[in-house]
Amino acid sequence: MPEISVETEKWPIAGAFTISRGSKTEAEVVVATLRENGHTGRGECVPYGRYGETVKDVMAQLRAFGKQVASGMTREELQRAMPRGAARNALDCALWDLEAKQAGTPVWKLAGLAEPMPLVTAYTLSLGEPTAMREAAAKASARPLLKLKLGGTGDDIARVAAVREGAPKATLIVDANEGWKAADVVPLATELAKLGVALIEQPLPAKEDEALRGLVSPVPFCADESAHGVEGMTRLAGLYQYVNVKLDKTGGLTEALSVIRCAKRRNLKVMVGCMVATSLAMAPAALIAQGAEFVELDGPLLLAKDREHAIRYDGSTMMPPPRELWG
Repeated sequence: MPEISVETEKWPIAGAFTISRGSKTEAEVVVATLRENGHTGRGECVPYGRYGETVKDVMAQLRAFGKQVASGMTREELQRAMPRGAARNALDCALWDLEAKQAGTPVWKLAGLAEPMPLVTAYTLSLGEPTAMREAAAKASARPLLKLKLGGTGDDIARVAAVREGAPKATLIVDANEGWKAADVVPLATELAKLGVALIEQPLPAKEDEALRGLVSPVPFCADESAHGVEGMTRLAGLYQYVNVKLDKTGGLTEALSVIRCAKRRNLKVMVGCMVATSLAMAPAALIAQGAEFVELDGPLLLAKDREHAIRYDGSTMMPPPRELWG
């Protein structure tokens, strides 16, 4: 049976990463490692305070359920026993990686997926004053897809206009991070459409998004904080046109695969996103991103450095993850 070890790592961010909830200069991740008969499987997660997660609690969860995995709990049983979230993501992905190493077969084959191909990822611009965001956009103007963090203030349109000036040819996604009010959604979306915005993520707080039902918007909406597991897909289909699938929300690759199948049955298009983390966290997400309409797996691009055997990025083109890294 596998033995588990759990550790935290801190990875400096290139500068700072700012959203409406705050700013940080390093990414703190938790890595679960499973070892059995000379084989090693790893999974990386990012505890997220928005969902009440702390590094301490995630590590405690991993150690507790790691003991159950060591006693014979399967990956399928883990889905039923362990709550969805960052901890289960790390353990689930470590189990996939270990299984692949033991079988000598890549995870994409084990999961019945297509062989991963290069992907074009969005590149995220931190929240800032319009002038600063224009400068950041100009530096990233060669990238085909930019994602903007907004602040829910009267400056949001000015921010997007500034980014459009800095990167006139890029496709734009905006992420409101639950920062708008219901009465402002359609007026803001109308102005954003004029600036060529292709997608609006999570305009309203998750608990208030029922107000989106029936709204006619010139820009489609994408559920992020409102989207977690398979049980919520039916409700989302009446509110959003896209769903942002993140492994730290679904609790790993196993449920993410089910979420995507469920979303597509309800005619929800898929975006695959990430937290600010290393290539180890991006590798399993790259598998589910193969058929996504939008991909945002730029976490390593925001770091000052990445880990060994990192995923290679050619500008905004993300290459398939090397098997020495994961899977």
